[in-house]
Amino acid sequence: MSLRDRLQAALKEAMKAKAADRLSTLRLINAAIKDRDIASRGDGGPEMVPDAEITAIMGKMIKQRHESARAYEEGGRLELAEKELAEIVVIQEFLPRQMTPDEVAAAVEAAVAETGAASIRDVGKVMAALKAKHAGQMDFGAVGALVKGRFG
Repeated sequence: MSLRDRLQAALKEAMKAKAADRLSTLRLINAAIKDRDIASRGDGGPEMVPDAEITAIMGKMIKQRHESARAYEEGGRLELAEKELAEIVVIQEFLPRQMTPDEVAAAVEAAVAETGAASIRDVGKVMAALKAKHAGQMDFGAVGALVKGRFG
């Protein structure tokens, strides 16, 4: 079952269960996907974006919600921060399991060996290999620093 199909099934279940908060989050995900589909068609791309791109969209949504929750907490708006964190939980249900720090380190070592990276100039090759194999499973911002640190 594709990620898009899983999202549609979850949306129907949330409607039947009258789970308003879950339904709202699922609708936000679907809206973001539809926006990307439309943009892709306009650029001459595929009619519907692939699962890998949907995973990237949801990863961005999680990052946005973390930032919003932090801002709400700093502003003393805890009820809004809790809402953002609840949305993160729903979105994460559809993403692949996040890798542990040990798994990330092992993946970095494997990518360095696979690409034959020898200097800081090869960081792009290593990152491309990691993104191809582990999309949605790790925070590439943190991994980039880890890869650069390995050569630095």
